[in-house]
Amino acid sequence: MKIKAWLNAARLRTLPLSVSGIIVGSGMAAVLEKWDGLIFSLAMLTTIGFQVVSNFANDLGDSQKGTDKDNRVGPKRTIQAGLISQGGMKRGIVLAAVISALSAILLIYISAKNLSSQSLFFYLILAALCILAAITYTVGKNAYGYRGLGDVMVFIFFGLVSVLGVFQLYGLSFEWLVLFPSITIGLWSTAVLNLNNLRDIDNDRKSKKNTLVVQLGFKKGKLYHAFLIVGGALCWWTTVYFLAKLAGNPFLFLALIPSIFLFIHLKKVFLTTIPASLDPELKKVALLTFFSSVIFALALNY
Repeated sequence: MKIKAWLNAARLRTLPLSVSGIIVGSGMAAVLEKWDGLIFSLAMLTTIGFQVVSNFANDLGDSQKGTDKDNRVGPKRTIQAGLISQGGMKRGIVLAAVISALSAILLIYISAKNLSSQSLFFYLILAALCILAAITYTVGKNAYGYRGLGDVMVFIFFGLVSVLGVFQLYGLSFEWLVLFPSITIGLWSTAVLNLNNLRDIDNDRKSKKNTLVVQLGFKKGKLYHAFLIVGGALCWWTTVYFLAKLAGNPFLFLALIPSIFLFIHLKKVFLTTIPASLDPELKKVALLTFFSSVIFALALNY
């Protein structure tokens, strides 16, 4: 029973989205003949660890601030349901953070042959910032998720840091063409958070959780969502087109298929008037982002 509670707290459905950037960055490194299975595996493990820390911290932070109430929409949190105590969750966060930190240190150590001394120091600081950002989204007096800054942080860490960061761990320098898919993953990951905030707008407003959606309102929040989906799609299509032309690889266009379904999703969002009915859309966008990444990486290296 306890194991099931911790698995619920880890929110396994969020994990595919968290590794999308790693898959894209690694796929682009592989086509340049810089593939390293150990770096890829450790990067995946580290990223999943960071996401679990974040999910545990969100469970704790929203419980401490009274945001998780009986009328909360979406999956019931474990502390809210009485399955894990706040003290138990704090210990879980510490354990998950330690495991994530150790995984990150091992990843950096394995990648050291590809990095300068300055880059090594940078990645160590970056790992610490990832853990700090995962925890302080909802935990603490100055939790940035309660001040409308969650969108910016998701874009940075899920998109730019994930794709560009892992790409350079393989020993590659910055490439402008890698920036475009990192923007896509960042925008689509932010879209998942935005859906979460659209769904929870009424409860968040009552709990004084001033997400960007609470500040914009439901209608403008949907327009912002369109920007995230369309902006991500434009960057994605640009990436696929240029890489397909450069490599003479028409199979890359298969990576565009999931993005078509994102526009069907977008229509659903604009037709929705009841925030709670948006809950199923979170999983759709997360999985479409994940499948886009997988197809892209596989087709790129076909």
